[in-house]
Amino acid sequence: MERGDHKPLLDESSSWSYQDNNALVEEGDTLHYRSRKKPFNWKAPAIVLGFEFLESIAYAGISLNLVVYLADVLHGTTASNAANVDTWNGTTFLAPVLGAFLADTYLGKYKTIAISVILYLLGMLTITLSAMIPSLQPASCKGISCPAATEFQYAVFFIALYLIAIGTGGVKSALMPLGADQYDETNPDEAQKKQSFFSLFFVAVNLGVFIAGTVVVWIQQNIAWGLGFGISLACLVVATVGFFVGTPTYRVQMPTGSPLKSVVRVLIVAFKKRNLELPKDSALLYEGEMGSGTEWQHKLDHTDGFRCLDKAAVVASPYSTDLSPATPWLSCTVTQVEEVKILVRMVPIWLTCIFYSASMCQTATTFLQQGVLMNTTIGSLSIPAASLSSIEVIFMMIFVVIQDQIIIPICRKRFQNPSGLTQLQRMGIGRFLVIFSMAAAAGIETWRLSAFKDKKSLSILWQVPQFLILAWSDVFCGIAQLEFFYEEAPESMRSLCSAFSFLAISLGYYLNSFVVTFVAGITKSVDGKGWLPADLNMGHLDYYFWLWAGISAINFVVFVALSWNYTHKKVVLK
Repeated sequence: MERGDHKPLLDESSSWSYQDNNALVEEGDTLHYRSRKKPFNWKAPAIVLGFEFLESIAYAGISLNLVVYLADVLHGTTASNAANVDTWNGTTFLAPVLGAFLADTYLGKYKTIAISVILYLLGMLTITLSAMIPSLQPASCKGISCPAATEFQYAVFFIALYLIAIGTGGVKSALMPLGADQYDETNPDEAQKKQSFFSLFFVAVNLGVFIAGTVVVWIQQNIAWGLGFGISLACLVVATVGFFVGTPTYRVQMPTGSPLKSVVRVLIVAFKKRNLELPKDSALLYEGEMGSGTEWQHKLDHTDGFRCLDKAAVVASPYSTDLSPATPWLSCTVTQVEEVKILVRMVPIWLTCIFYSASMCQTATTFLQQGVLMNTTIGSLSIPAASLSSIEVIFMMIFVVIQDQIIIPICRKRFQNPSGLTQLQRMGIGRFLVIFSMAAAAGIETWRLSAFKDKKSLSILWQVPQFLILAWSDVFCGIAQLEFFYEEAPESMRSLCSAFSFLAISLGYYLNSFVVTFVAGITKSVDGKGWLPADLNMGHLDYYFWLWAGISAINFVVFVALSWNYTHKKVVLK
């Protein structure tokens, strides 16, 4: 979402403008876009939804089975494979933050997607060729002692992999906001359609993951890796063609400058006025009328806490309260100060999101490594371990319906709250449930190791409970986090704050990569094998899961304490 999202589209001071429907007007020393509303075209959001569906298949077709490819084709070690997957996933979810910044400040959403998808295609093409050309792969073999890939083979594969990370990151940062931009919130009919768009976008993402986790993953492991990657490439090609063909139908907002400028301004002005005395009555703090070039619509009421920042809004000579372009660094409004307070309050909550994300990313590494060692045959059907992620997606879609149709209505009646459960309450439930998912994985792994010693093989279906609990956790927490960072964010920073969720996921992967490497090294120095040896049948993956259950429990307690004292923003209604 862009700054000024909720302003009337014909407001002369609005930051809204459409690429082919705007006029540039001069106001003083500043140029502004005066937008002329482009008629709604249902094809635009439909193309965005189709793009997301196909892109989700393409991305999941690489990510879901990546750890298996590294082990079976490139012959990497267990610890290095997990670390490489976590690092790549971390980069994938870090890239949207950069993409959001570029989209808001310089390129706009459309150009960000256009440039990113080209890099995406180049990476997909390279990784597909690396799986098809024999010289780009080590010699195939069976057993533990297999020749590892050469440096050149690794280089080609990982260059392609990180091109994909950058490409999908740019797409993630801008595609959903671009789809939402197609709806005018001042139009009741379009506003209602916009709510449906977000639901359909969620379905598109998960349906794409489901198809990749069942069809594409099965083809990769049972027919050919090159064919599976080729299907992902084909999906992305179709999505790209459709996206560019639909260009004339889009409402495209122009970039409006860095959203961080106001934050820096408040910090500098507060520092300049650090020796001034704060008035006892907060009503005496400066809150003037916003200028014609502003991106804000609503003023924010003063809140207690972080009083040192309030000094930026103190009215005192020789500090001017004129917010004209010539004197913006001498005084700030209460609204500007409150926006900085919001960011400061969100940071501790955001930090707990990193640890939650690190727990969730076990599905792409240790859960998958556990499943590979289990009996994947059910009757005459062989189920790839990566397909269990598809079962998680099914559970998620079912739980979304249960939550919206049963749990939330009951909570509305019970707590007399229109939203049923607050965003922080739902995030807390998600963090609580992930503890039991890790505990379930640990219990199953202990049982699997016992069965292995008895020369038996545990069915992969016993992994279903841990995926089921994790799916319910994600429904409660994942969606609530997106809502929280969007709704709590200052209106001028919603794009960037929404990217906080992606950044938390990114850092979660990096954190897990660090933990798995650290644990493997420390435990190996103790007994020579460690918890995570190349052959997990000789290790203690169950101990590792218990470690994450403990980390998740501590994270939950910290989150509850932070949520209990959290101060929500207060909007001054006009």
